[in-house]
This record gives sequence, C-alpha cells and structure tokens, in this order.
Amino acid sequence: MPKRSMMAVYPGTKKCLQQMGNQIKLARLRRDISVKLVAERAGISETSVWAVEKGSPTVSMGIYAAVLHAIGLRDDLLLIARDDALGRTLQDLKLETRKRAPRKPKET
Repeated sequence: MPKRSMMAVYPGTKKCLQQMGNQIKLARLRRDISVKLVAERAGISETSVWAVEKGSPTVSMGIYAAVLHAIGLRDDLLLIARDDALGRTLQDLKLETRKRAPRKPKET
C-alpha cells in the first residue's frame, strides 16, 4: 500500500485545531459523556474521538462534525464563517454601481 503524503499545516492552523479539539473535549466533559459513548453515537472509533480532542489535522471534517453532533453541539458547525466581514467587504467593493444614462440633447 502506498504511503499517504503528509499535508502541510501552518502553525496558526495547527494551534486553532488544537484549541478547537480542547474545547470539544471540555464540552464533552462538562456533559459527563464518555469517549466510548461519543464514539458509539458518532459511529467512529474511540481513537478517532481522541484524535479530534487533540485537534489532529488528519481527521476528516466529517468526523469532527459527527463528534459535535454526538455531544449535542451540531448547531456550532453553522457558526463557521457565518460573519465573514472581510469577505463581505471585498464582495461589496466588486459590486457595480449603476451608471446614469447620458442626457438626451434638448430639442429646440
């Protein structure tokens, strides 16, 4: 079997994933839900749950979503890129403004 290529992950992205994983772990602990139960609910292995809680960049987005759903945080996925202020500003800069039609010459 061929080796999987290692993907490059920027340090800032890695730190963000680790923080997100920690937040997911804390949410699970606050709800007093075991890793085993999360794994069963999500239909994944306990190892995958631990990888999510570590913020592993090799875990698929679908598994992150399944874990969030399993601990009752499904709606949190809808918060991703919701208030994209920069994107909206850039979009607004590209909007065309309507130009006025030239005036018709006056007939005498």
